[in-house]
Amino acid sequence: MFSKDICVTLVFILLFTSFLCAQEKKEYVIHTIAFYNLENLFDPEDDPITFDDDRTPKGKDHWTYKLYIHKVKNMARTISEIGKGLAINSPALLGVAEIENRKVLEDLVNDPNLRSKDYGIVHFDSPDRRGIDVALLYQNTLFKVKNYNKHELIIYDKNTDKRVFTRDQLLVSGYLDGDLIYIIVNHWPSRRGGEARSRYKREKAAALNKKIMDSIFATDPYAKIITMGDLNDNPNDSSVKKILKAKQHRKNIEIKGLYNPMSKLAEKGLGSLAWRDQWSLFDQIIISKSFLDTDYSSYRYYKAGVFNPEYLITPTGKYKGYPFRSYANNAYTGGYSDHFPVYIYLIKQKR
Repeated sequence: MFSKDICVTLVFILLFTSFLCAQEKKEYVIHTIAFYNLENLFDPEDDPITFDDDRTPKGKDHWTYKLYIHKVKNMARTISEIGKGLAINSPALLGVAEIENRKVLEDLVNDPNLRSKDYGIVHFDSPDRRGIDVALLYQNTLFKVKNYNKHELIIYDKNTDKRVFTRDQLLVSGYLDGDLIYIIVNHWPSRRGGEARSRYKREKAAALNKKIMDSIFATDPYAKIITMGDLNDNPNDSSVKKILKAKQHRKNIEIKGLYNPMSKLAEKGLGSLAWRDQWSLFDQIIISKSFLDTDYSSYRYYKAGVFNPEYLITPTGKYKGYPFRSYANNAYTGGYSDHFPVYIYLIKQKR
């Protein structure tokens, strides 16, 4: 005969074993959300409205249709593989920057590497002087667009008082397997003229970004918001840390707050681009508090990464180890982009 204590212990073990077995049987859906700066994806046609003269057959870059198609194929290959290690699919949602127009996006999503994914496009022409825009690509079978609009970033040069024409911020809302998600795609002003001298421009961009998110939170404090893009700032710079108030540690985040998973990656020395032997993590994906809950009945944040397989890395020469950009030393290199893509995984329990 077993003693009472032994019987209680055996019952506990059986119950705990049953619980573990039940946990092991749970299945999850995983989707990749990514951002990629495509490094001047221009078609070879001359647009009289924008400064794209260099990216034409007779321009400085000698940009031909053949080179353009090769560049598109490189971009499509990369996009098709982002996040595949865990999600077993290309990104459900992908923000892109440095694209010239809708046409280049249509060529991109119709490349054989991506055609079967049936990507939809949300894009507006920006007033950017160079003629580059941001856009969102989404798999039609996974994401249903509810609404979209653009928010103009109005900045004036401190020295000349002239308008600085830059990229709009794109806001898209929609349903990912029934979950309402808001996505903001950004490409903040560059550091041209120096980081300190140009800082106010990115702080203005961050203020606009925060205003957009605050307007969403005013309606729904628990809204699931993803803001992503090439911010031309690192996670610890004032635009991200002080204005967006995006935090590194999950436990410190209150409702309506933001978590920046890229902070830990930067702390580990990971970067999405390199300049003068220094890595930066300008490409970031930042998420709202509601993605951090532990109830997996709807999509939650799982992990983040920089997508940097060997083929995206410069193999030789002065810039060995840097992102394998597509154009350098006044010539097409056959490479990809001067930025690595970044991504996060969202996970939800299957019903």
